[in-house]
Amino acid sequence: MGKSLKIGDEVLVISGALKGTKAKIVKVDRGAHEAMLEGVKTVERHMKRTQFNPKGGKKTIHLGIDLSNLKLVKAADYVKPAVKKVDKKADKAEKKAEKKAEKEAKKAKKGAK
Repeated sequence: MGKSLKIGDEVLVISGALKGTKAKIVKVDRGAHEAMLEGVKTVERHMKRTQFNPKGGKKTIHLGIDLSNLKLVKAADYVKPAVKKVDKKADKAEKKAEKKAEKEAKKAKKGAK
């Protein structure tokens, strides 16, 4: 079940301390077999002052929940982007014609001078 979960899906936690919690998936870490849920299991990390972050401060991060503890409630509306088919021969001919037109334009400029 965990392989089919994607960002934006609404899930239900089916086991563990957070059992019964509904939330949206913010991030999926397939390597660690975990998903990060919106507003669930968040902690604040204190950031040290650095050259790139001179103020330092706090940063809220999500801790993961194992994918086996999640059940899909509602899938996200995901539309696969349309792939434009390209006719390679027509594309090459078009590029050739453009190059030829550029060369003729350069010759015309040289002749006009």
